[in-house]
Amino acid sequence: MSQNYKDTLNLPRTDFPMKANLAAREPELLKMWEETRLYTQIQKARKDRQLFVLHDGPPFANGDVHMGTALNKILKDLVVKSQTMLGKRAPYVPGWDCHGLPIEYKVVKESRDLSPLEVRKKSEVFARKYVDLQREQFKRLGVFGDWENPYLTLDPKYEAEILRAFAVLIEKNLVYQSKKPVFWSTGAQTALAEAEVEYQERDDTAVYVKFPIVSGEFKDKASIAIWTTTPWTLPANLAIAVDPKEIYVVQEFRRVGQVSNLPSEDRNLESRATLLLADRLVDAFCLATKFEPTGEPLQSFPGSKIDKISAQHPFLDRQSIVLTADFVTMDTGTGAVHIAPGHGEDDYRLGSKNKLSILSPVDDHGRFTDEAGLPNLVGKYVFDANIDIVNLLRERGMLLGEQKFHHSYPYCWRSKTPIIFRAVEQFFIRIDELRGQALDAIHNEVKWIPAWGENRIAGTVESRPDWVISRQRSWGVP
Repeated sequence: MSQNYKDTLNLPRTDFPMKANLAAREPELLKMWEETRLYTQIQKARKDRQLFVLHDGPPFANGDVHMGTALNKILKDLVVKSQTMLGKRAPYVPGWDCHGLPIEYKVVKESRDLSPLEVRKKSEVFARKYVDLQREQFKRLGVFGDWENPYLTLDPKYEAEILRAFAVLIEKNLVYQSKKPVFWSTGAQTALAEAEVEYQERDDTAVYVKFPIVSGEFKDKASIAIWTTTPWTLPANLAIAVDPKEIYVVQEFRRVGQVSNLPSEDRNLESRATLLLADRLVDAFCLATKFEPTGEPLQSFPGSKIDKISAQHPFLDRQSIVLTADFVTMDTGTGAVHIAPGHGEDDYRLGSKNKLSILSPVDDHGRFTDEAGLPNLVGKYVFDANIDIVNLLRERGMLLGEQKFHHSYPYCWRSKTPIIFRAVEQFFIRIDELRGQALDAIHNEVKWIPAWGENRIAGTVESRPDWVISRQRSWGVP
């Protein structure tokens, strides 16, 4: 008879199964936790212990839990449970962001031509559906929390608290209304905060354009050369910015050979031009446009010398004033910056300082309006109009060069369409009034893990512009 040697060995014995069999055991474990009200029992047992609170930034109630929301919630659950195991009272109140563009965008996408009231009703139904769905999904992940009493931003009591907090900001004069350029989503037809902006790589048409000088010493003798990656903003141009301390030159140029980086119809355009641009950018200008200097500069001087002279708009019957500004850089372009106060933050500040109008001839969908002064472009999407603007410059003899420019460009996080900067009447919160308090807390009150997070968030706060808080949508805090 064969011997079973296993029976002769003193092996360890355990009640643990050899296989986890999680697919079957996890639901049983979750059911047991729920039936015994384990989370509630833990809170009762810890009621007199040191309190630890994790403030949970909520997910949007606009779809199933995905890898990002799952990871976020699991990491927070680890923090809460570890604090509980250290003997603290660590309640966790989950919540959902039920307002805003992500939810309304999906509702409107599914049902067109809804009234604002219908949008609100459908958005609430949509949000509550996904609150219930995500709650069960988070519970299935084993996340502990007071799932029967979450906070929902659509709750009237919660909305009332938001309005009370907003009233405090108003009382402290931290809220103001202004017409100035903001990130504008043409796909969602609303203003966006900086945090709602994504960046994508794309190619755009960049152009070198001349503005004939019509006042001062160089009247009818030279043109200012500017460079822009947004030709569609040229109808809103009201000024040109130069650096007051940088050296500029008036230089005669001639075009050399065939211009391989320009369309064939441009290769025999004006072969000579007298231009004003930054001295240190002459070489880059020549490389891009296939112009070359003829002899020495006619004159050189600091940008301050041409402050307040005027130049003729390249295709509209008005003049643009030259202004000095400290934001002009010498990295690219010509050192002369096209200024459209209705389409850029620096442009707006310079225009406001010099009492220029805040012209923004574009509607909510990103289409030109009558204000552009170009009847043929009314109703046309601005990015589609770039080619029309370039052709107009070519027809008027104002195009010095054209090239493809690869860069990182802002996109709407929800509609995935390119964003424009557009001046619209909005409500803002003054960040300068709060910046000092925030930085003090960052540096003196918060423990950062890892340590490099401190400088990263501080840099973000230091550069953050005023916060645009209004939205052109139906679903939100009333």
